This record gives sequence, structure tokens and C-alpha cells, in this order.
Amino acid sequence: MKRRITSLGTLPKLAKKTRVAAYARVSDGKESMLKSLSAQVSYYKKLISENHMWVFAGVYSDEALTGTKDSRKEFQQLLQDCRAGHIDMVITKSISRFARNTVTLLETVRELKAINVDVFFEEQNIHSMSGEGEMILSFLASFAQEESRSVSENMKWRIQKDFHEGLIWGGKSCLGYRLENKKLTIIPDEAELVRLIFQLYIKGYGADTIGKILDRKGVKPKYASK
Repeated sequence: MKRRITSLGTLPKLAKKTRVAAYARVSDGKESMLKSLSAQVSYYKKLISENHMWVFAGVYSDEALTGTKDSRKEFQQLLQDCRAGHIDMVITKSISRFARNTVTLLETVRELKAINVDVFFEEQNIHSMSGEGEMILSFLASFAQEESRSVSENMKWRIQKDFHEGLIWGGKSCLGYRLENKKLTIIPDEAELVRLIFQLYIKGYGADTIGKILDRKGVKPKYASK
């Protein structure tokens, strides 16, 4: 008796899901910025998890003072996980969040592209794996870098201008002065003490000796704990 074999045809291949991670960054540790960072993390978790063609691969987030990659631990971890083959695509808000330096941006994007990891920049709507991606990224990163430099130069100019006008940026009131609205006002009682310190210094007394003299007079440091 011959066996009859029924062909079922070629079974359709199941589409491979993309392992997607996100990167978020804020520039400082202020409370408002930390809230923004928390909101970004929640947003990306929801965005990735709700796409049935994606697999959530984590959200990496940094509080950074600069945009250089070496100063960002989570960013470095993201790159390590990409190199290890755990991530297929990275989503980030914008070029300035990913890197403010054009060289750093292009080096990182090229490295990830070489291992088939795509980077999607939401604000610019650019995929690094696309044909025109690198050209557009290079142009936009240069623009963002120049804009950042311009803002920095404008801020330096403003601070220098305020200094010339007698205005003070940041810091606490020093002995002899009260700092209010960026202006120093002399405090008469403290001014006498400042004059005494200078007189002792001119007479040849060192800092330790002057400190002991002030201690004997019962003088407390301006910001001594009560």
C-alpha cells in the first residue's frame, strides 16, 4: 500500500520583531528637568510597548552637563548593548539629545549602522539607515552645534556686559556686601570687619593668625551654622 503525502505548501515565515530601545537626556539636574526626563522615559516605554511589531529593549537616560558621549554612562551602556546584538533600533527625541557635537554624532551613527542598528530621530523624522540619512544628519548636526555655540557666546557677552555695569551673576553675598538683584550693597558693620582683616594682612599677619584674632573677638563666619 502506497503512502500518500499531502503537501501543505511553504509555511509563511513569521515576521521578526524589532528590538527597540530609546535614549533620553536632560542637560542638568534641576527639578523641572528631572520631571521632563521622567516624562520622556514614560513616553518611550508606552510608545515601544504599544507597537506589536516591536520588542521593548529598554530606555536609557542621562542627566548630563554636556553632550559628549564619554560623560554619559547610560549612553555608553546603550552602545555596549547595541554592540552585543541586543538592540535593532534606537529612538531618540532629537539630534541635540543624542549628541551636540557633529563628529561624535556621525561616528556613533556610522558605528551603529555598520552593525545594522538604526537610529530614529523623532523631531527630524530621520532614520540613520536611510540612504540620505547621513547627509541630512551631518547638515542638521552642524547647524545644532553652531546654534549651541552662538547661545554660549551670547551668554558670555551678557555676563561680561553685566560685570562692566556692576551686576553680579550667581553666588552668595560675600562678607561686607549684600547681593540683591545682581547688585552688591555695602553692609556698614561688616565693612568695618573687612577693613580690619585687610589692615591685619598689611601688617604681616597670615590667614591662620587673622582667623584666631577674629575668633577671640567672637566674630563668626558669615555663613556659619547657627
